[in-house]
Amino acid sequence: MSLVQRVSPIDGVDNVDAVDTESILSIPIRREISYDVLPPPPLQELLDVKHATPAYRVSTAKRLAQVIVTLLACWFASGIVFGFAALKPVMINEGVYRNLCTEEWPDGSNACRAQDLRLNLFFMVGSITANVSALPVGTILDRYGSRSCGLIGCAVLAVGSLLMAFSFSGRVDGYIAANFLLALGGTFVFLPSFRIANAFPKYNGTIVALVTGAFDASAAVYLFYRLAYEQDQEGFSPQRFFFAYLVVPALIFVAILTIMPAHDYQTTQQLQVKVEQVEDVTQDIHDSDDEIESNSELWQVRTDRARHRKDQLRKINQVFGDKTERKQRQEWEEERHEASRVWGVLHGLPAHEQVMTPWFILILLMTVLQMLRMNYFIATVRSQYEYMLHSGLQADRINEFFDVALPVGGVLFTPVIGLLLDNLSVPATLAMIVLLTTVTGILNSIPVVWTGYLTVILFVLLRPYYYSAMSDYATKVFGFATFGRVYGTIICFSGFVNFAQYGLDYLTHGPFRGNPIPINASLATAGLIIGVALVTFVYVAERRWREEKQAECDEERQRLIPEEDEAVSDDC
Repeated sequence: MSLVQRVSPIDGVDNVDAVDTESILSIPIRREISYDVLPPPPLQELLDVKHATPAYRVSTAKRLAQVIVTLLACWFASGIVFGFAALKPVMINEGVYRNLCTEEWPDGSNACRAQDLRLNLFFMVGSITANVSALPVGTILDRYGSRSCGLIGCAVLAVGSLLMAFSFSGRVDGYIAANFLLALGGTFVFLPSFRIANAFPKYNGTIVALVTGAFDASAAVYLFYRLAYEQDQEGFSPQRFFFAYLVVPALIFVAILTIMPAHDYQTTQQLQVKVEQVEDVTQDIHDSDDEIESNSELWQVRTDRARHRKDQLRKINQVFGDKTERKQRQEWEEERHEASRVWGVLHGLPAHEQVMTPWFILILLMTVLQMLRMNYFIATVRSQYEYMLHSGLQADRINEFFDVALPVGGVLFTPVIGLLLDNLSVPATLAMIVLLTTVTGILNSIPVVWTGYLTVILFVLLRPYYYSAMSDYATKVFGFATFGRVYGTIICFSGFVNFAQYGLDYLTHGPFRGNPIPINASLATAGLIIGVALVTFVYVAERRWREEKQAECDEERQRLIPEEDEAVSDDC
């Protein structure tokens, strides 16, 4: 799972006063989610409309094919590094890093301390890369578009796959570098995929959820490979698998050049501007009309212009929705804002002021801790339960259950996540997360078989919920205008702090002699403390902010009411 995941809308407006501009816009500027730390000026997106592809000019069948291709690309390439728990037994069986073992170590599914630490480092580098790379990839995406990102992603995935294949052949020790490239290539494929939602503006929320589900499903690539490997280790050797995996970036490359649009589809805001233009009847009258002397000819010319304008409006309405549908979407979005209870609390503030508030500091600490805890669990799930249950067989079964539940749980729970984020307030969402993380941490510290399975179930549901909730929190609290800088800071800081996972592994294998319970209990306790602080602050600050807003509204209302009507106003 990546911190760039989301299941809520990829665009929206901030709760700020309208800009003073002579623009044709009569509505607030709508922005798409961007991980670019140096976003373009507010109107740059609209000025670039001529470089975007109008969805209404592309057939429905082709746009549907493009969505399917995007989902398949995400499924096979975007987040395969998060299937590490399934690949790890294969790597151990193949003797990867066994040369680090100083003592005699029997063949089998177990790894010595040094070997296990290096394998966990292998995953940690991939996980951190998948998150931190969102910033440079987001910058490239905003400046050069989805096609450029996709082509770069294909090249990086191909090099990573080749390096992994050569590493398993024993020619070079490039495992960590290869995993870095696979994670980076996955981000280049995944991040632009959200933009395909603009192919069907009326259903962009559904498409975003499908893209997120495809990312979760990509963790199953290593699972399916491990199942094949267990049936025929020689025929499905890792070297052959990664050579065969080169087909994936090759097919994506071909699809980008043949099926996918050369330029990204027009955004919701660009379509709204186009609607305003084609609804303007004055567009039927040109200055050059004075040169037409015949009234009948002038009438015909203007009639043709009106017919062309109305035809364009009809086509746009087919993909964007008519006035009624657009109004319904706007009302639904306003309901989401109201339900969140905190929408707009810091909108309009500069990013450097936003990051100095408890709204940012507490969510940063929470994200750092939870990301560290989740990645530690993924890397050590088998070794944890082997120690706690004193049974390699039971640990293998829990690990195998986890391999299946991780992608499946994310896919199945994605629609529920969308409903929760749309209907729960931000304080309620955070409270649910704190409750789930605490319960999961407690269960993960109890050495019983049934708690192991229950821990896995809660983990695979909590993980996508948490990451999606964090990006949703960022847009509701900080806004779209500063999203790239504020949320990007969270991504980067959390990613780099996750190198501390190596220290947790060292403590587990060293002073704790393989016992994961002290680490699990400590992380759960720290999460509870920070979580309670976050929920308490958000709840109190939200109530205070809404009271201040109500007081301002009352003051403004009193100022506008004539003095003679004040008595009536007081009665209201």
